[in-house]
Amino acid sequence: MYEGIGLAKQYRVRLTQEERTGLEDVVYKGKAAAHKRLHAQILLKADVSGAGEKRTDSEISAALGISTRTVERVRQRLVQEGMEAALNRAQPPRLRSRVIDGENEAHLIALACTDAPDGRSRWTLRLLGQRMVELGYVESVAHETIRQTLKK
Repeated sequence: MYEGIGLAKQYRVRLTQEERTGLEDVVYKGKAAAHKRLHAQILLKADVSGAGEKRTDSEISAALGISTRTVERVRQRLVQEGMEAALNRAQPPRLRSRVIDGENEAHLIALACTDAPDGRSRWTLRLLGQRMVELGYVESVAHETIRQTLKK
């Protein structure tokens, strides 16, 4: 059972015997990624149930050689998101959506296959990007995006 406590942002870790056994397996048996093993150690040391070590964040950070903020984040992720999220690294959210999707990619390829503009012997990446904007397929696009799309 995991519980969040008020506005103080304290998160208490109460592990069942099954969860403790699973975390001990991660720490002592088999092969696990270093960050996963470290997070399992944090949770075992932070456990306030009867079988837990009931250590403070500063004691855990000193014992494992990590910052207290790391301990806080792991405990918080356990309470808010569950065991799997606490053991594994957080995936960074994708900040930007793809500029050139399947339909725009088709338009780009068709445009690249046409004759180059007047006064040019061939299309450049920047010219292709400018023409995609002029034709209203995209609002803006970097020449590197054009290059990566055509490389596919």
